[in-house]
Amino acid sequence: MEQYCPPAHVLIFPFPAQGHVNSMLKLAELLGLAGVHITFLNTDFIHERLVRYTDIETRFSCYPGFQFKTISDGLSADHPRSLIKFIEVYDSLNSKTKLLLREMLASNQLIGSNTRPCLTCIIVDGLIGGFTSDIANEFRIPIIYFRTISACCFWAYFSVPKIIEAGEIPVTGNEDMDCLITTVPSMESFLRYRDLPSFCQANDLNHCNLHVFVTETQQSPQAHALILNTFEDLEGPILSHIRTHCSKVYTIGPLHTHLKFRLEAKTSSSQSQSSNNLFEVDKSCMTWLDAQPLKSVIYVSFGSITTITKDEHMEFWFGLVNSKQRFLWVIRSDLVVGEHNGVPEELMKGTKERGYIVSWTPQEEVLAHHAIGGFLTHSGWNSTLESIVAGVPMICWPFIGDQQLNSRFVSEVWKLGLDMKGVCDRFIVEKMVNYLMGERREEFMKSTNLMARLARKSVSEGGSSYYSLDCLVKDIKLMSMEAD
Repeated sequence: MEQYCPPAHVLIFPFPAQGHVNSMLKLAELLGLAGVHITFLNTDFIHERLVRYTDIETRFSCYPGFQFKTISDGLSADHPRSLIKFIEVYDSLNSKTKLLLREMLASNQLIGSNTRPCLTCIIVDGLIGGFTSDIANEFRIPIIYFRTISACCFWAYFSVPKIIEAGEIPVTGNEDMDCLITTVPSMESFLRYRDLPSFCQANDLNHCNLHVFVTETQQSPQAHALILNTFEDLEGPILSHIRTHCSKVYTIGPLHTHLKFRLEAKTSSSQSQSSNNLFEVDKSCMTWLDAQPLKSVIYVSFGSITTITKDEHMEFWFGLVNSKQRFLWVIRSDLVVGEHNGVPEELMKGTKERGYIVSWTPQEEVLAHHAIGGFLTHSGWNSTLESIVAGVPMICWPFIGDQQLNSRFVSEVWKLGLDMKGVCDRFIVEKMVNYLMGERREEFMKSTNLMARLARKSVSEGGSSYYSLDCLVKDIKLMSMEAD
């Protein structure tokens, strides 16, 4: 008689920020489709916003063995929890949340009932892998890191000690921003100081943010495996370097397309995109897009955490209006720092004629819309992948973190758009928009269409990401059998 083997049970624990939670919810859904039981652990603050603005509780209720659990981030209710305050969030998680997580595991709170199997493994956001690994090791639970950044950014973070040893950082003075960084394998010929992740551009090498990102990344080889939201045809050369340090690397992206493909294969019907937003979506923009000509609109969004000054706001606005192109612009309530004294009449008139401004969009749907011809983006990794899959060329204006490096790869390596980092001038915005939407449109459409095909191929049956996810599921189920 065959021995009963309980289903694998995985705890998924993201860093509490929009892009991180979005990616890890998609991973959770993919594992749920494969029959893995999931406990998804959000901070109280994040979960309250998800419940307010999305259907996640209904959507995930169809997966047997799926449960949401919440934990305090240790911060006051009025804390902004922005990336600008990253170190405060990180320190609170590392001190207060760590103790609560340990107590959860010690008291079996995550099992929840006698019918739910014990934890097979923990998949944790690699940004908080350090303290989670300490707890996992104490309870002898295997741990897998999931980094929601690009492979190229992960590799740059991993290479920082080597860059410091070579004396290539810190660099002082703006005149040196274009000097080459030659100590990151595969990037020697094009990586400039200004392209390094923003935390690497601090003059103080003991800066707390730099220390956190580098230390957490350096610990990755100690995990059982590393998951990355990317695909081999996009970042293969970089992935080969990462694999010399991390023996098991699962590349399962682009996650949003991979999930869509698996859902359609499972139900034999087209699925609408599921929302994991922490903001209220305004779908009126879709009606506006329906009325616009093919490939005529540039979509403008700087993501969930970017902030701009009122002067930068004006420069972008003038540049967009003066380009004479149609535009759809996401302006969050907290995007612009400072109050405007008034908006010039020409901007109001130009926006009324050719523009549409909204507080938040269903971005995957927007980028897939036939009217979108370009994307002015902050170069966050989720946004970059969504643009790649949709075959939409980009103008990159990175703000922080990994975005500087992503924008360099978009323009210099993958040839999928233009890099406008460090510049906010109405004449350059106008020029870049017209380059992308007019003069160089055919050139960029050729490269973006090719990469879009490769992205979709990777998540189709037989593709590299499809195979890699199957291997990850097998690995998890094997851990469950061994634990049993």
